[in-house]
Amino acid sequence: MKNRTLFFLILLSPILAFAQLYPKGLKVNDKAPDFIGKDQYGKLISLSAELKKGPLVIVFYRGQWCPYCNRQLKKLEDSLTYIKNKGADLVAITPEKLENISKTIKKTKATYSVVFDDGLKIMKSYDVSFSVDSSMIERYKKFGIDFKEANGVNGANLPVPALFIIDQKGNIIFRHFDPDYKNRVSVKEILSYL
Repeated sequence: MKNRTLFFLILLSPILAFAQLYPKGLKVNDKAPDFIGKDQYGKLISLSAELKKGPLVIVFYRGQWCPYCNRQLKKLEDSLTYIKNKGADLVAITPEKLENISKTIKKTKATYSVVFDDGLKIMKSYDVSFSVDSSMIERYKKFGIDFKEANGVNGANLPVPALFIIDQKGNIIFRHFDPDYKNRVSVKEILSYL
């Protein structure tokens, strides 16, 4: 019996460690925390001001170096008319510094607001931020990704790729939150919640 218990503890330890490393993300029906940040145009973007116009889709992405993020942001740009036709708008939030946001925009042709999360305040309030551990930092470096260069003061911190839809009352009505950075929500599913 002791061996069986020990076996299960060993088997579960990576899962438990994973659960402790990653944030949980806000849930459906949670009140979305207000935020304010500057977008690529230097314009101040706040949740409360955006919600006066209609529902808001918020997407958290890792950086211009992430092909999965770029693919998602490009799909969102290509579908922006459909989102706006539903009365909603879209804002992307990132830890990457402003000069790298312009690289993201160049790669994705994004015309919606892309907000630099200075000090990770927004990512922390939505519980999507995590610190990249030292072994992963070394792995990323092998691919030419230096977090100090990519994120400046935000360092080796990333968001779990997440997307939230917030209604005009400030409630989260949809969330896609997946620590596997390869899994992204489809535009079709986003539109079904607007």
